Amino acid sequence: MKPYAAFIKKELMESIRTYRLVIMLAVFLLFGIISPLLAKLTPELLKYLGTGDLVITIPEPTAMDSWAQFFKNVGQMGMLVLVIVFAGTMANELSRGTLVNVLTKGLNRKTVILSKFSVAVAVWTLSYLLCLGVASAYTVYLWGDVELENALAGFVAPWLFGCLLIALLIFGGTLFGSFSGSLLLSGACVIAMSLLAIVPALQKYNPIMLSGDQVALFVGARALADVIPAILVCASLTVLLVVASVLVFNKKQL
Repeated sequence: MKPYAAFIKKELMESIRTYRLVIMLAVFLLFGIISPLLAKLTPELLKYLGTGDLVITIPEPTAMDSWAQFFKNVGQMGMLVLVIVFAGTMANELSRGTLVNVLTKGLNRKTVILSKFSVAVAVWTLSYLLCLGVASAYTVYLWGDVELENALAGFVAPWLFGCLLIALLIFGGTLFGSFSGSLLLSGACVIAMSLLAIVPALQKYNPIMLSGDQVALFVGARALADVIPAILVCASLTVLLVVASVLVFNKKQL
């Protein structure tokens, strides 16, 4: 456990020095602020587009509009920021050869993978919770407290998909040893999942469905049982990718 704790500390310090932590917190804080504000102000802004005979009728915004905007921001731009920030977490180490010294001193290769995954997930979790907390506070302030059905599953879904992306980035970086290789593998997998989402029979098992709008869960229009298969598949793939990264790294020449 001592080598693992020491490498965790090293990864945390690197996240601070490379501004990964700052960038993630700043971006997701912004998403948490603007999600309810956009939902509240968009109808007012659209009213100004109505001129002459053109009248734009927009229903009054609700708390669900705020959460729809939250999932849109996190599931699209948020995931893109996550991928860009963590694409080099393993690839940069391999391309620069900075792991050679610590590995020759006896550090287990498995420890490197697990530490990098743990810290990346910790930064992602902290950023996501900050975003969620701020968005919740503003939503309650603007619309009052609204009961949400299946809230836990709805909010866990995009977080879990983010963990899958991190596992993909680490696996890609380990396999190809380059920033571009990490990005390309992750992008190819996301595109593949997007294409598979076209097939109705596979939708409930497709992890990419977790990154989309979960408001249907909150209002009871979508059953919890429809989300559980994708959550289980996403969690299983994440574990398998971490294990695969360890196996590939154990055989990789540095």
